[in-house]
Amino acid sequence: MAVSEPPGVPTGEPLGGRRALVTGGASGIGRACAVRLAQAGAAVVVADRDGEAARAVAQEVGGTALVVDLSDLDAVDALDLDVDVLVNNAGLQHVAPVHEFPADRFSLVLRLMLESPFRLLRGALPHMYARGWGRVVNISSIHGLRASAYKAAYTTAKHGLEGLSKVVALEGAAHGVTSNCVNPAYVRTPLVQGQIADQARLHGMSEDDVVAQVMLAPAAVKRLIEPAEVAEAVAWLCSPAAASVTGTSLVMDGGWSAH
Repeated sequence: MAVSEPPGVPTGEPLGGRRALVTGGASGIGRACAVRLAQAGAAVVVADRDGEAARAVAQEVGGTALVVDLSDLDAVDALDLDVDVLVNNAGLQHVAPVHEFPADRFSLVLRLMLESPFRLLRGALPHMYARGWGRVVNISSIHGLRASAYKAAYTTAKHGLEGLSKVVALEGAAHGVTSNCVNPAYVRTPLVQGQIADQARLHGMSEDDVVAQVMLAPAAVKRLIEPAEVAEAVAWLCSPAAASVTGTSLVMDGGWSAH
């Protein structure tokens, strides 16, 4: 018996004719996702507050740049969210013990990394539902599944994103929409590079020792993950091969969570 393509999935380029929005798309994981989804045929919207960098990536992938501060929730609500693929990637980090963690910084991290994805989903899902097809990929983290000291806001936001992703998976299934998380450990990005100095200060260690003894200590694979590796996982979750994959977390942690 012949196996047919899942309904609503174009043949040829897996994402041909689809529009994808990647937040935090100007650098790191977001940039890698924009490049990879464009290779799969998507028209990519590169959303970032760094307009110059977003325009450079958009030009590279033949997409469009969207300059927006996603921590401004009114600005998020005003966006055109008629997209087929939503990659929630934008984020920031702040490293401090809970008793010294600035309350306004905690609120900013949650606003950018949890409430903004909710607002984006609220705006995008009706369009996906109307077409009977959609892909939501939330760039979570090993910190969506595990905790680390000094990362209260980031860990809280990523744990919340995991729950939000699962709710969307349950609600979206009848409409042809899947929702999943990708959970990398430390990826070679500007965000991680910025953490190294902060961790060195907090732990009283050299930056090299922070990478070897703190960041990579729990992992069996002793290297940083490359952004392109995460982008491949995102592209697979958007492909016909992953049409039945929803409500799950694709862990890329080098064996961290095997302990």
